Amino acid sequence: MSLIKSISGIRGTIGGKPGEGLTPIDVVKFTAAYGAWVLETTGNAKVVIGRDARLSGDMVSRLVAATLQGLGIDVIDLELSTTPTVEFAVPRENAGGGIILTASHNPAQWNALKLLNAVGEFISDEEGKAILAKAEAEDFTFAEVRKLGKYSSIDDYMDRHIQHVLDLELVDVEAIKARNFKIVVDAVNSTGGIVVPKLLRALGVSEVEEMFCTPDGNFPHNPEPLPENLRDIAKKLEKGSYDLGIVVDPDVDRLALVNEDGSMFGEEYTLVAVADYVLSQTPGNTVSNLSSTRALRDVTEKRGGTYSASAVGEVNVVNQMKAVQAVIGGEGNGGIIYPTSHYGRDALVGIGLFLTHLAKYGKSISKLRASYPNYSISKNKIELTPTLDVDHILLWIKDKYKNHPIIDIDGVKIEFEKEWVHLRKSNTEPIIRIYSESDSEAKAEHLAKKIMQDIKEVVNETLS
Repeated sequence: MSLIKSISGIRGTIGGKPGEGLTPIDVVKFTAAYGAWVLETTGNAKVVIGRDARLSGDMVSRLVAATLQGLGIDVIDLELSTTPTVEFAVPRENAGGGIILTASHNPAQWNALKLLNAVGEFISDEEGKAILAKAEAEDFTFAEVRKLGKYSSIDDYMDRHIQHVLDLELVDVEAIKARNFKIVVDAVNSTGGIVVPKLLRALGVSEVEEMFCTPDGNFPHNPEPLPENLRDIAKKLEKGSYDLGIVVDPDVDRLALVNEDGSMFGEEYTLVAVADYVLSQTPGNTVSNLSSTRALRDVTEKRGGTYSASAVGEVNVVNQMKAVQAVIGGEGNGGIIYPTSHYGRDALVGIGLFLTHLAKYGKSISKLRASYPNYSISKNKIELTPTLDVDHILLWIKDKYKNHPIIDIDGVKIEFEKEWVHLRKSNTEPIIRIYSESDSEAKAEHLAKKIMQDIKEVVNETLS
């Protein structure tokens, strides 16, 4: 069982003993701490909640709603929803905050509380620590019976979100309609299965083929939209009857694309392509995290803007975007953050912008992909065990490669002449992530294996 408390929220596996997984007791404790923090910092006794379709979602949602009511907070429940939809709803409902019940790309046994502030953005690291301290100290007081919060639900916020995408100036519905796109959707049997096909039809897509779009939480494959998990949609596209494939994760904040021939557009290049289009219309700066492809920097500089990198984590990207007034940004995992819409990763906004770009480009999606600088990223991970001292490993690696440029704001990123490798402890899983990028898949893999061998060496050294 696992329970992870990080900048990405309170995330854990369902079941087990309290404190070792995301049990009902843990859900109540952390929700109560968050609710108390909202009341103290905003004085606003209203919180928006919503959930993805995973199997534990209904149970966790009921626990969260009842706990907030117990604190005297009015709950607005969007029920089955998406992360960006809840982010979108919080300021529109004049709420003091929001909670999204989703473990994002994690497998079905996981769930999480993603915590939002009053403007619908993820809380900061400092705010998260304050909430964790409240939870540990049980520093919250429940309301007496006449002051319990009210419960209400709103079931049309995904429709409002769709309309918001249609209304964005850079989304050209007529251009999309004119291309008569035929698109396959893989929504991993979560809430994307409700909203993505509906959005595509509203955008004028002529044919939508739905794969795994029943929102019952029975994920048909690992929900992280990586190539090895997308074989079914790739096979369907190989037959040549569709223009592209669209894949979202369970909470619809990540967008991956599949070419018309079944090859992968590359989740790293979702942001690159959308940024290229946005920059062509509204020149400016861009931001992505340290683990994202350098192709975004290349495209940004070509368009006359400045690129900068942040630590991994949506809140870090957002803070950096605000600091440099970026017009577009996000993460290399297919996360698009478009400030004109809102400061949150949003696959629905990404779909609207990307399809406009592809429609105006006038050629196939594979030709669009070929028009961008070609880098390959290798994504690897090492499972954490009690014997692994991550800090020691990172320091050892940093010392070994001290003659190369190193960025250590989030783990260790080593830059070589035409490639880089980034090692960091995950915010969402008990693993060390090892990302490497080069100008070919083979070189990126070779670099990753070299670093993993280094890690093995330092671990053996420690144990001997």
